[in-house]
Amino acid sequence: MASLALNFREILSVTMILFAIIDIIGSVPVIIDLRQRAGHIQSEKASVAVLVLMIAFLLVGEKMLDIIGLDVASFAIAGSLVIFIIAMEMILGIHLFKANENLPSALSIVPLAFPLIAGAGTMTTLLSLKSQYATPNIIAAIVINTLFVYLVLKNVKWLEKLLGLGGIEILRKAFGVILLAIAIKLFRNNTGL
Repeated sequence: MASLALNFREILSVTMILFAIIDIIGSVPVIIDLRQRAGHIQSEKASVAVLVLMIAFLLVGEKMLDIIGLDVASFAIAGSLVIFIIAMEMILGIHLFKANENLPSALSIVPLAFPLIAGAGTMTTLLSLKSQYATPNIIAAIVINTLFVYLVLKNVKWLEKLLGLGGIEILRKAFGVILLAIAIKLFRNNTGL
């Protein structure tokens, strides 16, 4: 049974697992694309939304899904479809998702905070981590990852300048294919196909 006291080793393990699942570095081309369309991303609002979503789902996620009659697999499939659409936009250079220029805060929540950063993969991982690690250690790891997400979101303009237009376009296409593969894997794993 996991201890309820903060444990540095557990926090480090969970931080690394969540960092790999969230993959904020891999999401940079998507974030740049969303910022270009909306003109601005509210990094504070998106980071707080990510933090609240992950902690809330850790604490009451399974119960909440049970109450509305959903299982984790259905939740993951829905998230995979949204990720699939974002990936197709990146690969084909089309825009199915229309950002409301008057509401950049809405863009900062959907699709950025959810499902891109705190998506179905992250949520299902949190539920499985709960059986192996103490909840306070998972919460500490969530906070650490959220701080890293904030730093990336806050510096997206700098990253955009660093990469240049050609670099962004190459990354957008490459990560679009990777995102598409992630969406398909998430869909297959939760449908049994």
